[in-house]
Amino acid sequence: MHSSPVAIMWFRRDLRLKDNAALYHALTSGLPVVPVFIFDRNILDDLEDKSDRRVEFIHAALMEMQDELLKIGSTMDVRYGFPKEVYAQLLKEYKVQKVYTNHDYEPYAQERDAEVAAIIEGNGGSFHHFKDQVIFEKGEVVKDDGKPYTVFTPYSRRWKATLNEFYLKSYPTEKYFGAFLKQVPRALPSLDSLGFQEVAKPFPSRELDEELVRKYSDQRDIPSIQGTSRLGVHLRFGTISIRELARRAGALNETFLNELIWRDFYHMILANFPQVGKGMAFKPEYDQIKWRNDEGEFRRWCEGTTGYPIVDAGMRELNATGFMHNRVRMIVASFLTKHLLIDWRWGEAYFAKKLLDFDFAANNGGWQWAAGSGCDAAPYFRVFNPYLQTQKFDPKLQYIRQWVPEFEGFGYPKPIVEHDFARKRCLEVYSATLKR
Repeated sequence: MHSSPVAIMWFRRDLRLKDNAALYHALTSGLPVVPVFIFDRNILDDLEDKSDRRVEFIHAALMEMQDELLKIGSTMDVRYGFPKEVYAQLLKEYKVQKVYTNHDYEPYAQERDAEVAAIIEGNGGSFHHFKDQVIFEKGEVVKDDGKPYTVFTPYSRRWKATLNEFYLKSYPTEKYFGAFLKQVPRALPSLDSLGFQEVAKPFPSRELDEELVRKYSDQRDIPSIQGTSRLGVHLRFGTISIRELARRAGALNETFLNELIWRDFYHMILANFPQVGKGMAFKPEYDQIKWRNDEGEFRRWCEGTTGYPIVDAGMRELNATGFMHNRVRMIVASFLTKHLLIDWRWGEAYFAKKLLDFDFAANNGGWQWAAGSGCDAAPYFRVFNPYLQTQKFDPKLQYIRQWVPEFEGFGYPKPIVEHDFARKRCLEVYSATLKR
């Protein structure tokens, strides 16, 4: 055991050493800081795909952090296991006086953190957590009566009215790097030792393309071009600071800033309406809808063989790359829930498996928006027409030709369902439930 008391900085969704709230507080605590990351078996054991690129992304981010720490004589302490068991071991190896970490709003994370806090406090230590992955959280932006917003537009207005330089200020962690515990370098576990394989494809850059952001309002809905930032995975795992991004991008394009506000909005909804984290509809009456849930049709949707080229292009892009353009995400989600009348939770779970930038709050919010069951959702009678969406956002069929090159050939399947019939059926099923 190390002889002197230490503070542990527990990294999770904040894989960077710069402008990190909990790390700043740890480094200024007066204790030597041990940087810890846990490859959590409660999460990894449930991943069916052993080439899951999210694990590879995390591993690569940790290697970058390790390189920075080695230069100042410290090291990452990376463990693999169940958090409770890992902390039991850490308490044997270090005199842990304090643990610092950043908030995670997802249901499992809340349970995990409560268990670890109890272990630390039971051993005479203290557990400290901070806001880091959003600009405003929980009850920081509320209505005049103190209740949380459930509609985005007034929330965004209050969000912007509340914002000032304080909320975008960076935490100057670099000034205090000398507080990291000096240790002999520890080797990080390999991907192979974790049971995962390296795909070795490049990840999206974390550099902000300012010219792209300036054009964002005009180009963001066109899936055939690089009109979006692709920063989602970096926000998901905290390899970039939301404060820096909002500060830089917000000055360039308000539409882009609004997308960051949507992210805060969905995290706020998850924190204030915990039922959405338990598989329930935000609007309870939508849990009574009689979904068809045809497994064969769901499989065709997953594979991208529905006979609707824009839908199939999106699903094939997702399956091949772990990314899907946001406009197309709305189209494929509307198609699954309204054309096929398949429970939005099926689609939510499939995206959770496949998306490199998967974020529970945003994924849940997006799916419930498409299904009509969420806060500020599209009304149930709004059914996206895939043909009109194609004419509007992929008129030259560039995106479709990239992902569904055979769509004009005889081998391409006929539409799984006829649009007008599907729309009529959807309205009948929804209205039968919602007008009781």
